[in-house]
Amino acid sequence: MIAITFVISGVAFGQKSQKVKKELLGEHNGSEVYLFTLTNKHGNVLKLANHGARIVSIEVPDKFGNRANITPGNDELQAILRDAFGGVTIGRFANRIANGKFTLDGVEYNLTVNDPPNASHGGPNGWYSKVWDAEINKSVKDPSVKFSYVSADMEAGFPGKVNVSVNFAWNDNNEVIIDYLATTDKKTVINLTNHVYFNLHGDGMGYIYDHILTINASNYTPMDETYIPLGEIKPVSGTPYDFTTPHQIGYKIGEEYNGELFRGYNDNYVLDKDAEIAVTVYDPESGRVIEMMTDQPGMQLYTRGRGTAWKESVESEEKPTNVRSSFALETQHYPNSPNQPEFPSTVLSPGEQFKSQTIYRFSVRKD
Repeated sequence: MIAITFVISGVAFGQKSQKVKKELLGEHNGSEVYLFTLTNKHGNVLKLANHGARIVSIEVPDKFGNRANITPGNDELQAILRDAFGGVTIGRFANRIANGKFTLDGVEYNLTVNDPPNASHGGPNGWYSKVWDAEINKSVKDPSVKFSYVSADMEAGFPGKVNVSVNFAWNDNNEVIIDYLATTDKKTVINLTNHVYFNLHGDGMGYIYDHILTINASNYTPMDETYIPLGEIKPVSGTPYDFTTPHQIGYKIGEEYNGELFRGYNDNYVLDKDAEIAVTVYDPESGRVIEMMTDQPGMQLYTRGRGTAWKESVESEEKPTNVRSSFALETQHYPNSPNQPEFPSTVLSPGEQFKSQTIYRFSVRKD
C-alpha cells in the first residue's frame, strides 16, 4: 500500500485546531484513492475514502472505555475496492426500480438491470463504484470532508447531468453528519443514501440480532418477492416489522409468518414525521448506542447473516462462530417511487436543489 500522509489543520471561529489526516492509498482506474481520518476531541475516529464517497470505519468506545471499529470496514485499498456497498454513497437512485423502467413526462427510461428483474442502487456501475473528488473543509469547527461527483446525462439510463456532493462531518458529540446536495440540468429522479453497516459489539464480534432496536415507524411498505413495494402502506402492528417498542432485532427471526419461516429484514419503513429520533439501536453487552435522525420519509432496515442460526443458538445456548452479522439503516425515499405516484416524489427539476441530512449519533449506556 502507498502511504503518503498529509495532515491538514484549520482554525475557525476561535475554536481549537482540528486535524484531518489524508493518506494516498493508491490508484483505481487512473484516479487517486485517498483515506481521510477525522478525529474529534475525545479521540474517537471516523475514516472515509473517496472511492464511493464511503465511510470506512467508525471507532467509538464501549461502556468500559474500550474503543473498537463498529463497521465491517478495512482501510486497505484492495479491501475497499472489493467491498461494493459497505459504507458507500448510493445514487443516482438508492434501492430498486421495478423492471428497470420508469416514465417521466411521458418518456419511458430504461435503466441498467443489475438485480433481475430490477435496477438497484444506480446499476452495476453506480456512484458507489466511482472515485469522487474530495475536499477537506478547513474553515469549519468540526473535522469534515466533502466529496463531489458529476453524473453524466443518461448514465445508467437516468436523464440529466447531475452535480452531487456529500459532506461528512464528525463532531465532539460523536455524530456523523451527512449532508447531501444535488442539482440537475434536466428533469430526473434521485434518491440518495449511505449503505454503512453496523455491529455494536465491534467488527467481526458476532451477532447483531441481540441488539435492541426501536424504529419510530407505525407503517411500512409491504414488498413482493423481488423487494418491490406493492404500492400499499400498512401498519407494522401485528407483524415482525413492529419495532415501535424496543425489541431484539432477532425477536421474530426463525418464527413462522404468513406460512413461511421469517429469516430477517430487507424492508422499507415509513418513518413517523413527528419523531425527532427515527431509530435507536442499543447493545446491552457493550453499552453502545446509535441514534439515527433524518429528514427522509423512509428507512430500509437490512440485516446480514443467518438469523435462523442465531435463533437456534439462543434456544440451544450454543453460539455458532461462523456467522458474520451486521445491519444497515438506509435513509431514503421508498423503493420504486418513480413508478408509484402516491409515494413521496423523487423528481428533481432544473433550478431545484435536492438537499438532505442524516445523522448517526453514538453514545454509551452504563446501566
